Amino acid sequence: MPAASAPLPALPVTFRPTRTRVVLLCVGFAMFAVLAAVGLVLERLHPGERASFVLTGLLFFGVLALLGRPHLTADRDGVTVVNLTRVRRLEWAEILRVNLRSGDPWVFLDLADGTSLAAMGIQPGIGREQAINDARALRALVEEHGSGTGGDPAPQP
Repeated sequence: MPAASAPLPALPVTFRPTRTRVVLLCVGFAMFAVLAAVGLVLERLHPGERASFVLTGLLFFGVLALLGRPHLTADRDGVTVVNLTRVRRLEWAEILRVNLRSGDPWVFLDLADGTSLAAMGIQPGIGREQAINDARALRALVEEHGSGTGGDPAPQP
């Protein structure tokens, strides 16, 4: 399907793996709740041991919340890519190609400086069709606003 036929979303638009994020946050909260409950219910634990159960639960929740952080926001001036620990702002002209090939864990952006940037905000893990649609929409935006050459957002057989 050519990118020209892909619907052009209204700007600003945010792409994020919503299902993955919901699962991660629910599991993180459940882990925190279980560890905190176990730490508070066991009578033979000292206060420091109870606190370590609660802190371990918070650590699990924090790591899973960090894994649910990635997103990609496109606006009139460019794209902001938020991955696990880094945020990078790109102008439209910097993005040459949007790639999501079969087996890729997330979208890769080929940049004008010859490098490639992972955009973890579009990942086919749980929502494969949504990721393909998001990659197509991002590709259409790159072609509309930048000097990009496009790319193949659909996985190859």
